[in-house]
Amino acid sequence: MVGWRELYHRARAVQCERTISPFVEAGGVAAAILTKAGNVYTGVCIDTACSLGMCAERNAIANMLTHGESQIERVVAVMPDGSVGLPCGACRELMMQLDRASGQIEILTDLESGQSVSLDQLMPDWWGRGRWTGE
Repeated sequence: MVGWRELYHRARAVQCERTISPFVEAGGVAAAILTKAGNVYTGVCIDTACSLGMCAERNAIANMLTHGESQIERVVAVMPDGSVGLPCGACRELMMQLDRASGQIEILTDLESGQSVSLDQLMPDWWGRGRWTGE
């Protein structure tokens, strides 16, 4: 399995804060996801003046979906200062909706120690759980 450090470095490799136009900036935050199939997909945040941008995690997920996968094993989000951070609520929600086992997705919280949390820990009372179980 791809380790946390490799996943972190894959995200850092695409992270390059840049101005695209007077209305669009990209690359301040980067993300890398490891799929259950063992593939890594990356993405960067896209910030727009009209607020129709996209977080780095959702960008990486879009890349994964484009390549026909939908099951995530691990997620790393890298902040502008190089530290790791947690996905926002919209990203957490999208991940939960991808697969019945999404609650088991590991999210890195500390690079040095390799500490992580599961998506279930971040979303313990997720509203959609009943749809997976048929309740």
